[in-house]
Amino acid sequence: MTRPDNDLLLRALLRQPVDTTPVWLMRQAGRYLPEYRATRAHAGSFMDLCRNANFATEVTLQPLSRFPLDAAILFSDILTVPDAMGLELSFAEGEGPRFAKPLREEAEILALTPPPMEKLAYVFEAVTSISRALDNRVPLIGFSGSPFTLACYMIEGGGSDDFRRVKALMYSRPELLHHILDVNARTVTEYLNQQIAHGAQAVMVFDTWGGILTSAAYEAFSLEYMRRIVAGLKREQDGQRIPVVLFTKGGGQWLEGMADTGCDALGLDWTVDPAAARARVGHRVALQGNLDPGVLMGTPAEVAREARRVLDAFGPAPGHVFNLGHGISQYTPHDNVRVLVETVHHYSHVLHANAPA
Repeated sequence: MTRPDNDLLLRALLRQPVDTTPVWLMRQAGRYLPEYRATRAHAGSFMDLCRNANFATEVTLQPLSRFPLDAAILFSDILTVPDAMGLELSFAEGEGPRFAKPLREEAEILALTPPPMEKLAYVFEAVTSISRALDNRVPLIGFSGSPFTLACYMIEGGGSDDFRRVKALMYSRPELLHHILDVNARTVTEYLNQQIAHGAQAVMVFDTWGGILTSAAYEAFSLEYMRRIVAGLKREQDGQRIPVVLFTKGGGQWLEGMADTGCDALGLDWTVDPAAARARVGHRVALQGNLDPGVLMGTPAEVAREARRVLDAFGPAPGHVFNLGHGISQYTPHDNVRVLVETVHHYSHVLHANAPA
């Protein structure tokens, strides 16, 4: 594994000095880009897009052709993992993901086992293909959903407003939920290790729904299983450290516990004050975030102003990756993305140049 020519992201995630704050965006390859929509139409369906390495490579690189981003992120979906377990994932237009075989019965839950990684070979093929196409320009980020977030979809059968089935299981048969989470954690660990082996130079765990939990439940049903994943990852590849990022949407109250997992960085959503977050976790971990994605719906001048505000809040100390506080909206004007990326680069360069030695 050769270190990329632009290694700002890797250095920032490892809390090493940089002269410019790196920036990438969650869901940076997606529906806000017309070229993505054209490729998806050509592919036929979202899952056909994910399962074809050529298409996945094409859409992963599309935003880098438009914007001077400092990283690529694998184009895939967190729900490929339960799909490989036999839950049969599909995406209906305008309806989001659905599983034909959600986990509802005790026997189905107890029968759940980690899938053979061969069922996810198309993801690893895409990682290899994207790595080659990047040609060491910028790092490639691999990712997975957290065990708890995956379990939410596996039990509910899709998205949910109240997660009543998940919480009913949690408070009536917690041992069954723990079984799902244990299987998910073992699967995600191997899944991410395979992404690393095939060329991912950093990995991120998305705990999208951890924020729906109480503090006690978060520790027991989400954080504990992410801790196991961090401990099981192969974080050295060809002599290079592979940074690990954890992100819990709505989890700003649990930053200390997340930092104690041994991860390298924490993602912050837009509700978290960056200066307060840094004071709470010190310099144990890098911080990634945390512009409100809604800012990108504003005027270019407001986008630039808010980007500068976020950079000022984090300051020039090592260990900041600029990102959104969650995924970019499909309705985002792409000209605003260009303003954002260019502002981050230009303004942060001045901040770092003027920082006390």
